[in-house]
Amino acid sequence: MSIFHNVETTPEKEIFPNWFGRMIHGEKMTIAYYRASAGSPFPRHSHPHEQVSNILEGELEITIGDETRICKAGDVAVIPSNTVHYGQALTDVRVIDVFSPVREEYR
Repeated sequence: MSIFHNVETTPEKEIFPNWFGRMIHGEKMTIAYYRASAGSPFPRHSHPHEQVSNILEGELEITIGDETRICKAGDVAVIPSNTVHYGQALTDVRVIDVFSPVREEYR
């Protein structure tokens, strides 16, 4: 496992249609640097990983459980393990998600 990384040279993967991410993996966590275009949804899903979403740019409508919010730059959403969540980029967005444990399927 590498200690130092450069996000710009990390390969980008399309995780959901029009949602692109660059993944950095530690021993116990994954950090995902996402970008998405306005109007791009991400589907209703859940996973065993705890997730913390940091909105860097733009507006993201996100539903976690039964609560919906429009998150903007500076907002953070904490998504508990196994909680259904989904949403849509209302504008072009950049988001950093932190997952624990590691998202092995993103390696």
